[in-house]
Amino acid sequence: MTAYFHALPKDVRSALKTLRTRVHAALPAGEQGFSYRIPCLRLGDRPVVWYAGFKAHVSLYPMTAPVVKAHGAALRGLHRSTGTIRFPLDALPSATLVKKLVSSRLEEMHEVRPKKPRKARPKTQRTTRARKTSK
Repeated sequence: MTAYFHALPKDVRSALKTLRTRVHAALPAGEQGFSYRIPCLRLGDRPVVWYAGFKAHVSLYPMTAPVVKAHGAALRGLHRSTGTIRFPLDALPSATLVKKLVSSRLEEMHEVRPKKPRKARPKTQRTTRARKTSK
């Protein structure tokens, strides 16, 4: 983990440490971890959120569509992609927003989702071919 932070440029490292502090404050029972080559915060053996630093932004993962939709007004103007919210280095999220995002993520993880019924596989007709024997 230390090597990850030391490899970042100074301004990115500073922004990511701020984000990390806010994530840890939002989930004090979480344990620091490292997965997918980036830092994460775990509860038990399950990662809750990941955070990473890049040249011009820091990111928070996984922020699913329902989480983003629930906090859409606060996230307006930020670059988002599937599962990711990117925060420019000069516009880091407030501790309050991070807490809301992490709380939403926890709620999502603890939801009991009904299993989807399996689709019946179509029956395929087998054709039997007579084996050719060479004599």
